[in-house]
Amino acid sequence: MSASNPKAMTIRRPGKAIRSPEGVATAPFWLEMLLEGRADGENTAMRAAFDPGTITRWHTHPRGQLLYVLSGHGLAQNDGGPIEALRAGDAVWFAPGERHWHGAADDGPFSYISVQPTENGSVVEWLQPVEGQS
Repeated sequence: MSASNPKAMTIRRPGKAIRSPEGVATAPFWLEMLLEGRADGENTAMRAAFDPGTITRWHTHPRGQLLYVLSGHGLAQNDGGPIEALRAGDAVWFAPGERHWHGAADDGPFSYISVQPTENGSVVEWLQPVEGQS
């Protein structure tokens, strides 16, 4: 697979947001791709915006994921751990293969930037819905 991260300084202006694929969260959310890595080790990065109460399914990332919270009140949980509250400025690291979910609390919208490296052409594996949340 050929490398797809830019080879020189590149500026992406806002305004190219799309809706998430169906079935990856309790409702579609807005996402804007910032980097689209395809080769192993290249980063994929996106800005995501969730409506109140929208959360992802359980999922994993083959090389881990960094979330940086931009605004709002979010929630995150890893498998077996407590549900953690997230606020603007929080940075969350999910280790490679760590089963987790994240999304907006019920009281308002939530947005973040995520960075996740590519492995074998993939950055995420979507699993089952989260029970008892939404």
